[in-house]
Amino acid sequence: MNYNVNIPDAGDKKRVVIVGGGFAGLELAKRLDKKYYQIVLIDKNNYYQFQPLFYQVATGGLEPSSISYPHRKTFNKSKNVHFRMCEAKQIITEDKKVETNIGDITYDYVVIATGCDTNYFGNDNLKESTFALKSVSESLLLRNRILLSFEEALSAKDDDELREILSFVIVGGGATGVELAGALADMKKSILPKDYPEVDFSKMEIHLVDASPRLLFAMSENASEGAAKTLTKRGVIIHQDISVKAYDKPTVELSDNTTLRTRNVFWVAGVKPNGLKGLDGSAYNRGRLVVNQYNQVNGYENVFAIGDTSLQMSDVTPKGHPQVAQVALQMARCLAKNLNNKITGKAPEKFKYSDRGSLATIGRHAAVADLGKFRFGGFVAWWLWLLVHILSIVGIRNRLAVFIDWVWSYLNYDVSLRLFIRPKFNEMYDKE
Repeated sequence: MNYNVNIPDAGDKKRVVIVGGGFAGLELAKRLDKKYYQIVLIDKNNYYQFQPLFYQVATGGLEPSSISYPHRKTFNKSKNVHFRMCEAKQIITEDKKVETNIGDITYDYVVIATGCDTNYFGNDNLKESTFALKSVSESLLLRNRILLSFEEALSAKDDDELREILSFVIVGGGATGVELAGALADMKKSILPKDYPEVDFSKMEIHLVDASPRLLFAMSENASEGAAKTLTKRGVIIHQDISVKAYDKPTVELSDNTTLRTRNVFWVAGVKPNGLKGLDGSAYNRGRLVVNQYNQVNGYENVFAIGDTSLQMSDVTPKGHPQVAQVALQMARCLAKNLNNKITGKAPEKFKYSDRGSLATIGRHAAVADLGKFRFGGFVAWWLWLLVHILSIVGIRNRLAVFIDWVWSYLNYDVSLRLFIRPKFNEMYDKE
């Protein structure tokens, strides 16, 4: 058996294995004291992905490299941090090891930060026939689908086929769905008529289907109303309190018995935690790992969970915390502090979430903001959204690249990354 996949012995240090290199896992790896701990970070990708801007890659606003950053570059000056690109299969707690597809890695402490994936609510057909937006690779696939639609529009046989090609159905009225709809509306108005002067873009329709009572349900009612008003003004057709029953290409069947015809269904409707086998059933609740106020998994002394995959319930948060980046980062910082203090014998601190507000953009010059008691939207919220996201991106080079791309787009009403790069083989395109 290949134990520890050629990772040096930890010596007198404790080994912390972190499963997942997203917001939570990366933050924890940065903040753990390398004097006391050997850190092993494992992830199926060798880079960090800034999820809030996936939709910008999908609509040609940013390059994938602008929102991604290699894990090895992050830690190339950290002697006691080791990265392995692999997939975690299960935890074997009795042997204190993580089984991966490249071998087993032993641990003193293991932290599960595997995040979430797209939730299709049991409808496997939707998984096969729609486009998700949960990774850089899915962003590129979606970008290709969008650009291919415009190329296909040039050879449409009649108006019915043109409408089918140019109809986009976005399922999910959270931040990603709203931002994606707004970006497509901006392209329709300012960019596509210049690129495709032969196409009648009055036939292009953008449908936003949301099963909840209002858009941006996790934000305030003011934010929801502002988003709906702005999107409607920009031509987005909103189907509220309605779900998708089925998609038999090209027909989308909605729960109110409405049907839409499209070749483009983008599924951003929900998330489900990425599971990891090996823990007792009592550790899980609706797929999430139940943790105490110190992010320790229920029933396990040396196993922790942070971020979207964890569920920390209390009288204040009976359903757990929202699955957002703020929670993941704050959990990581709290756990890092507690593990660092553990070496020196200090008592651990309970995790307490501090909501610093929410932002969502709805396209050029339009955004909504919930910051404590302050609720506002429009131009100021949009600039604040730009600033927060630029500062949050990992890497100085990436921040500069995003800043330049956004300034260019702002000054020229254009995005320059509209390249359809067909993979050598892609089953989804080959079927068409």
